Amino acid sequence: MDLEEARDALFAQLVPHSASECISLTQAQGRIAAEAVRAQLPLPPFPASAMDGYALRQQDTSNHETFRVVGQSLAGHPYLGSIHAGECARIFTGAVVPDGADLIVLQEQVAELATDQNGEKNVRFMPHEADEDYIRPVGNDVELGQQMTQPGDRLSPLLLGALAAAGVSELNVYQRPKVGIFSSGDELRNPGTPPEALALGQIYDSNSFTLASLLRHLPIDLITLDRLPDDPDAVEEALAEASRRCDMLITSGGVSVGDADFIGATIARLGELSFWRLNLKPGKPLAFGNIGDCWVFGLPGNPVSTIVTCLLLVMPSLHVLCGTVPKPLLRIPATLASPVSHHPGRAEYQRGIYSQNASSGSGLSVKHTGDQGSNRLSTFSGANCLIEIPEDSGDLAVGAGVNILLLSDLLT
Repeated sequence: MDLEEARDALFAQLVPHSASECISLTQAQGRIAAEAVRAQLPLPPFPASAMDGYALRQQDTSNHETFRVVGQSLAGHPYLGSIHAGECARIFTGAVVPDGADLIVLQEQVAELATDQNGEKNVRFMPHEADEDYIRPVGNDVELGQQMTQPGDRLSPLLLGALAAAGVSELNVYQRPKVGIFSSGDELRNPGTPPEALALGQIYDSNSFTLASLLRHLPIDLITLDRLPDDPDAVEEALAEASRRCDMLITSGGVSVGDADFIGATIARLGELSFWRLNLKPGKPLAFGNIGDCWVFGLPGNPVSTIVTCLLLVMPSLHVLCGTVPKPLLRIPATLASPVSHHPGRAEYQRGIYSQNASSGSGLSVKHTGDQGSNRLSTFSGANCLIEIPEDSGDLAVGAGVNILLLSDLLT
């Protein structure tokens, strides 16, 4: 399968985790709204001044030169009286506009402010035509009952701030899917094991750590599971048990065609294997299917392949499972600043560094991060994008046009 074909196949099969729960707004960051949320009060909830100045009646501006200051209205401390002919009230941004007033004259338009012998303040304004009334009417920003979220909206800090301002204190969100992470291989040892304790042929298990780090910001419950040994019976037992506990399982390693690669066959034996191979580099050996109600991704074991397939396929699939809609891949045109070697046959995603095009001052240029072997985790060091090389393309020279996928976009 090509990448887009695989993504379409995944999104067609996956269904949102439908159970929901009511939580407070303070716990809702990053969660997915399960229903529409409506404003509990209008914003602003009262006529509010948009500027510092004086509140008065617009009809008086043609027949009064001097106005008596009868009080002041500050944010949180409104003037409770009414404004009558020839009167005004000092007012500040965000404060309640007093009854009777329908115009704010800006403080920059004050010609004279004086106190008379009776201790009363009077203000005289410069001759001018008001650009506007500088009053924010009730519901100017948000109307009472206005829908502020749709089911499937991810609750960002900015959206939560808007909900808080509109009087929302709790809301229904989708429950977090349970996602288990396996790594596979007898050669793996826990990070933190002293280097001198590694036997010949042993390496650190970085994949499960990396996958957990990539997925931790999503609204899921992560379950780190024991490593899968290179034993088909043990793999079958572990996958069968974990599938009863989780909504999705993610494994790394054991999906190729070696004598110790059992993941794809085990998925097919316990459930259904939807597809096994992708027309993708890195990431050709990738298994996807289900065991009962649990979806299973078998990712390749090479670290770069694990990361690329997680970014392009697993994370958007989890968006579906969490209850939101995955966004299309954002492809941005750029110009190569370094040559690219590529054999036609599979689309390739090389790690790259993009920047503003220094030669022309417009557009983006991109260079790869060196040897692009799928074992070279170091190729992500400094990378801020993936360079997309089409499957039918050969070697590309400096100056050739390509599309890039920003890591900042793929990681959200």
